[in-house]
Amino acid sequence: MTLTAGAGHASADRVLERTIKAIHAHGGRVTPARLAVISAIVDSEGHVSAEEIFERIQAGSPDIHLSTVYRTLEALEKLGVVEHVHLGHGRAIYHLEENLHQHLVCESCGKIIEAPRDLTERLEMELEARLGFYTRAHHFSIIGLCRDCHRREQGGGTKNPT
Repeated sequence: MTLTAGAGHASADRVLERTIKAIHAHGGRVTPARLAVISAIVDSEGHVSAEEIFERIQAGSPDIHLSTVYRTLEALEKLGVVEHVHLGHGRAIYHLEENLHQHLVCESCGKIIEAPRDLTERLEMELEARLGFYTRAHHFSIIGLCRDCHRREQGGGTKNPT
């Protein structure tokens, strides 16, 4: 499930409620800062950085500082409700744990494609069976070219009509 701005208020409320229950289930507390950070992630249009979370919550919670956002994200990650992902050389981005997926990042145009987790499960099982290595494949992105950029590089791109 990927939430976007058009996903609807009721859907966002359900995700927020499930996330709060998950925090309680892991022995965590729902503080105002945690609620503000989680709400910013739920309301985001996809992946969001700590700085973007900070910007989103400043209007409603000016007493929450950037350092608080980072500490809150770290605590939520330890509780297993938030994941951070590295998309190439840029800053880490965050999303809810319930929405685990692989990230495919185009090194040409920067497009991010969310790929279902089952696409990497075979590799994860193979690494475990052959090497005794347990991955967190969703933690990193796979860098390559999207279909459009690949076509352009192969000389098969479409030309703009003028």
